[in-house]
Amino acid sequence: MIVVFGSINVDLVTVVPRLPGPGETVKGPDYQVFPGGKGANQALAARRAGAAVAMIGAVGADGFRHEALSLLAAAGVDLSGVAALDAPTGIAMIAVDGRAENQIVVASGANSRADPAGVARRIRAGDTLLLQYEVPDAAVLAAAEAARAAGARVLLNAAPAGPVPPALARCLDVLIVNEHEAAEVAAAAGLPEAPRAFASAWAAASGGVCVVTLGAEGAVAAGPEGQVSVAAPLVKVVDTTAAGDGFVGAFAAALDRGATLAEALMDGVAAGSLAVETTGAQPSLPDAAAIRTRAAGLAARA
Repeated sequence: MIVVFGSINVDLVTVVPRLPGPGETVKGPDYQVFPGGKGANQALAARRAGAAVAMIGAVGADGFRHEALSLLAAAGVDLSGVAALDAPTGIAMIAVDGRAENQIVVASGANSRADPAGVARRIRAGDTLLLQYEVPDAAVLAAAEAARAAGARVLLNAAPAGPVPPALARCLDVLIVNEHEAAEVAAAAGLPEAPRAFASAWAAASGGVCVVTLGAEGAVAAGPEGQVSVAAPLVKVVDTTAAGDGFVGAFAAALDRGATLAEALMDGVAAGSLAVETTGAQPSLPDAAAIRTRAAGLAARA
């Protein structure tokens, strides 16, 4: 079982000719509304990858909450730990340019009051807790400590970018970051900032696993048995919004079913590469069959 504690949003997405600079307005022809939020995206990604998933978080008592939860409910994610609060549902405003690069502004809303007590009530030994940084830092730490005390695996995707405090680091089995997030975590921890060097240094210092996603270059992971990397396949990129969340969800699902680090890395790269081929965060997340098919064409190397 994967328990996800994190954000639940609605994404408002518009395609623009180019991303705006400071103080600049850029027009888009229309917009689309999708369910989103890093926590919800990763929960759905893990569920579609084949894992049993429970979501812990919060939405508002407004019209957006139904949209925010719609695809999670349709996929069979357990939503009994999602609270409806007297607050607005979180939203993300996303601009995507012609090169599939994006610019995102998040308004946290109910996510700022997500209660980690739900994790303590649900998590069990042998489960996997999946965390991100779109809910308050104190809540992330409390959830990680509850999972560690229960004997569960703790996986943190340190996104949006931010340092990993020592108290939180001590709870982690797996850290997942992209290149930019790796540099910020490394700077705060006094570790080398180059992705491969950072992965190895974090793994050596923590005794756990560190994964750094490298965009079009794939991903690299380091753990007690050394370093492994997987190159990404060549694909037509439409929207990169869900690439990271697709990777994290599929990677977590693979570990939860007992896959090796190399196998989990291949599933993550496969899912991330599939996610960029479709517009919208949650609609782009692939199912288990598509992940297995693409992963079969990948190779892990030391």
